[in-house]
Amino acid sequence: MTSHAAHRLHSQLNYAELRKEYAIADREPISIHPEDAKPRGIKQGDLVRAYNHRGQVLVGAYITDGIKQGSVCIHEGAWPDLDPATGICKNGGCNVLTGDIPTSRLANGCAGNSSVVKIEKYTGPVLSLTAFDEPAIV
Repeated sequence: MTSHAAHRLHSQLNYAELRKEYAIADREPISIHPEDAKPRGIKQGDLVRAYNHRGQVLVGAYITDGIKQGSVCIHEGAWPDLDPATGICKNGGCNVLTGDIPTSRLANGCAGNSSVVKIEKYTGPVLSLTAFDEPAIV
């Protein structure tokens, strides 16, 4: 599932000091039920790779019984930060995991609030965030 973050409005302030209040391992958090985390060896604060046939994201584990077992949640609004070598979104932008289809021909709203994903403890190299770096032309 994707939901609105309590600390910002969509992607506004994703770069700000406020990020320190909710980021885990300097990434967007992913809420995982303890019974889903345990067999995967995922502990609070670990880096997690969430992925499906559309893409993959690197997120920080938030282990909680406040989410239904078998579900995970990543807040929407993370700035895209794709690693050129692997394609993984280093900032946890869940849009790479969701479908880009409208709710109907009439409404044309976004229907991408849920998606089927797999999760695993991330064991690769820690990838530096670059989404908040100033462009070279500045």
